[in-house]
Amino acid sequence: MRRLGSTRRRGRTGRLVAAGVACGAALAALTVPAAEAGQLGQGGRGTVHWEAKNSGAPQVRFRGLAAVDRDTAWLAGTAGTVLRTTDGGASWRNVSPPGAADLQFRDVEAFDARRAVVLAIGEGEASRVYRTDDGGATWTESFRNTDPKAFYDCLAFFDRRHGLAMSDPVDGRFRILSTSDGGRSWRVLPAEGMPAALDGEAGFAASGQCLVTSG
Repeated sequence: MRRLGSTRRRGRTGRLVAAGVACGAALAALTVPAAEAGQLGQGGRGTVHWEAKNSGAPQVRFRGLAAVDRDTAWLAGTAGTVLRTTDGGASWRNVSPPGAADLQFRDVEAFDARRAVVLAIGEGEASRVYRTDDGGATWTESFRNTDPKAFYDCLAFFDRRHGLAMSDPVDGRFRILSTSDGGRSWRVLPAEGMPAALDGEAGFAASGQCLVTSG
């Protein structure tokens, strides 16, 4: 990772390191099944069994996680990597978008075992959004940032169609994208009425936790 020059950019670098540790722990938790019903003791309590699983991507740091249900989950990480499990973490399949090895995926939002949206972070055109409708067999790039001042951090969806993406401040205000078709297309929302960002304020560019939706 190249060294970043300004104070604002150094803050981003620090966030990336911390987030890598957090999501690595999430991977371990996902890949290990909890005690089966037959192993549970009185009161529904039992010994949890942990088993490490090979992700097949040893050099990748995972930063994004979307658990759909007890069987299906998606992971996103560095080197343009996306993994998917449909057996509760017993095995993971690499379903990364082709030609994305230079990107850093930091957020993944999944609707089911076939449909998911991933966000790549970075300045300018490094910030991109991809969507798949066939379990990662194919991907469509649905957004590529063209503003060199923007740096997108995270995604969040209200439902299967409506969602938002957030960038660090541009011209003093956070920038928000909106989709109403499940991430197939995006538009920049007007900034009028949004409070000005604080000096040096920016989003947490890892794990997709800087933006939540409700209602």
